Amino acid sequence: MTAALPWLGAGALGMIGAALLLLRMTERENRVRARVAIAVHPETASGASLRPPHRLGMLDLVARLGAWLAHSGWLPAATRVEFERTLAQGGWGGSRGIELFIGGKVLLTLGLPALLYLGLESGGGISRPAFIALLGGGAVVGLLLPDFVLRQIRARYLRQCERGLPDALDMLVICTQAGLALEAAIERVALEFAFANRAVSEELGLCASEMMVGSDRRRALLGMGERTGLDSLKRFGATLVQTLQFGTPLSQALRVLAAEMRQDMLTRFEERAARLPVLLTFPMILFILPCVFIVVGGPAAIRVAHIFTKV
Repeated sequence: MTAALPWLGAGALGMIGAALLLLRMTERENRVRARVAIAVHPETASGASLRPPHRLGMLDLVARLGAWLAHSGWLPAATRVEFERTLAQGGWGGSRGIELFIGGKVLLTLGLPALLYLGLESGGGISRPAFIALLGGGAVVGLLLPDFVLRQIRARYLRQCERGLPDALDMLVICTQAGLALEAAIERVALEFAFANRAVSEELGLCASEMMVGSDRRRALLGMGERTGLDSLKRFGATLVQTLQFGTPLSQALRVLAAEMRQDMLTRFEERAARLPVLLTFPMILFILPCVFIVVGGPAAIRVAHIFTKV
């Protein structure tokens, strides 16, 4: 049985990889279809048409399970609020995001030990303590795996936001100079960035919706930084709030802010480049220096060994 476990793990990883590849290809085809439809009929373009289509099947079942658990009272309110905040920071806000997260967490916590139980019971040849330890380890992995995946998604989402925000500010300057109001300019930039940078498009689109629906534009502008926790979005919201409050030129403030963000990004790249010699020290000592010692001292060592063999 222990010899079959690596094959079972490899098969499971292969199935997961194939499923992720299929989902990625499907999402890419949907984006291409949406872009072609917008190019053919630009008058029908809207924020709703840019969103990926609703997938049916297994995800619906997981979402229904998560919704039942979320509204059944078993999950504490503070824990749910924390989950919603983390999902919103990763671009998975809304009720469906928290439902999928909770449902997937429960299914993995119960499903992985069940699969291990079936696999180990059918093979046998393992002690009882090791059997219980493997089941407990499967439950722990199933409980913590969604959190790990969510952290990776959140980190990727925040990197996309930080990378695309200077270009979005440049386009926002163009829109404001063309005579668009602030809400219309933000909505237009969100529409144009839907395919170039999905993270920036979602944040700006949500901000534009809040500004149009609500009366407190200050709250909507500062909400981008509160949702993501990025300093760049906090500075962007604070700059727009100060511009609206004191009447300073909007295009000039945005242009200066975009230049500062690009300079900050260049400074971070320079810091990473400056750390490279330090990071390369250990690989050089481990792999390069032994080869140098062998090339330099190898002939002398062979010569000395040959002399000692003659003696």
